[in-house]
Amino acid sequence: MKSITKQKTMEEVEQSLKGLDRIFIIGCGTCTTMTKTGGIDQVAEMKGKLQDLGKRITGTTVIPTACDDMTETAMKENEQFIRNADVILSMACALGVHRMSLNISKPVIPAVDTLFIGVEETPGFFREACAQCGQCLLGETAGVCPITACHKGLVNGPCGGTNNGKCEVDKEKDCAWTLIYNRLKEQGRLELMHRYQPPRNHHISLKPRSVRIQ
Repeated sequence: MKSITKQKTMEEVEQSLKGLDRIFIIGCGTCTTMTKTGGIDQVAEMKGKLQDLGKRITGTTVIPTACDDMTETAMKENEQFIRNADVILSMACALGVHRMSLNISKPVIPAVDTLFIGVEETPGFFREACAQCGQCLLGETAGVCPITACHKGLVNGPCGGTNNGKCEVDKEKDCAWTLIYNRLKEQGRLELMHRYQPPRNHHISLKPRSVRIQ
């Protein structure tokens, strides 16, 4: 499971850095390296583009995993270069931005947008697998999440628009509830299709969310 990201346009990045001329760039060796949005090559490319805009790059680094304790260590190792910067430009996911912000008083500006948590089905193709909703139905839907696999997020069976196993919103996409039906049938558990799922209880996942593990 990885954070799937896309790079912001240079126009967006330039606007975010308006008035901030000395920049330290941080990438991530895990998720954004995998999606080619914030690895070594992308950090180097961003450095060149910003220099072409007249920005001064005080330094760059790619943290092995930008969303854990390695962030604090890497920022301490680059303290001198960061101190000379007006801003940190993060090419990590949103969690990386948050982690960096905890370790420095300077602004941390994201250069990528975090899209979803996903899995790589084939090389270079990522599919959203979990919305982290706090009310997991996978045990009753044969491992297919209706929140993420269905365009409408339906939890009580298909809509009236499914046709030959395809979704009416995107005719190239398999209907999530057809997939669920077929898997439940194969498992001999079709009776679960008749089980009513109550409306989602949004109090379960109040934001900001937190949990304490005992």
